Amino acid sequence: MKILALDTSNRPLSVAVLEDDTLLAETTLNMARKHSTTLMPIISEMLKKSDTTPQDLDRIVVSAGPGSYTGLRIGVTAAKTLAFTLNKELVGVSSLELLAANCQNDTTELLVPIFDARRENVFAGIYQNKAGKLVEVLPDQHLSVVELCEFLKDKKVCLIGADAKIYRERFKELLRADNYHFSAPKDDYPSAYLLGLLGKDRSVADTLTFVPHYLRLTQAEVQWMEKHPGKDQADSYVEKV
Repeated sequence: MKILALDTSNRPLSVAVLEDDTLLAETTLNMARKHSTTLMPIISEMLKKSDTTPQDLDRIVVSAGPGSYTGLRIGVTAAKTLAFTLNKELVGVSSLELLAANCQNDTTELLVPIFDARRENVFAGIYQNKAGKLVEVLPDQHLSVVELCEFLKDKKVCLIGADAKIYRERFKELLRADNYHFSAPKDDYPSAYLLGLLGKDRSVADTLTFVPHYLRLTQAEVQWMEKHPGKDQADSYVEKV
């Protein structure tokens, strides 16, 4: 099976082409957000370097969120467009699970991938390595640093990702020093190769109805609901695409 995997859910951008478990080509950039102009040229370059045509692909695997609204829309839109036009399978994988996959060697600790959501809030999930596979302990969610630490209190954990280190002082205040540590710098960023491996055996999504997992309202939705108290969220004029 030939897979194109892509992650634009946050500041890093990672694209890989793999065949079954074998990596054919991969590029990861950590730069100012220019995903809208760099993603498609990088996909083209990775296909060329791996001697793969778009028609050779069997599956497109994309990071499905949470993360940056704009980044997620860019990646998911590209993946859906490729899957639809080429008639290929589409699979979405949690962006947080992808980060946790960097550190799944230790089976004794909880793996906590973290994205900054600003104002002392984060996107976080909790995973654990069991029998060589990542198992979800706490579903991905949007919560405060305090709420996250309350759940992690007295547990042995690895805090994963560059954004986790933004809250280094808060974790120092709220967690026991001997119960947690941060991921190594090399494990702070997503790998599209790992994304492809995670998505290789996952269920195929419906290309037309697939949407990112934002896990929180957009600013437009928040403002709309403030102006329309009592209205159900489903009545929001903002369509998630």
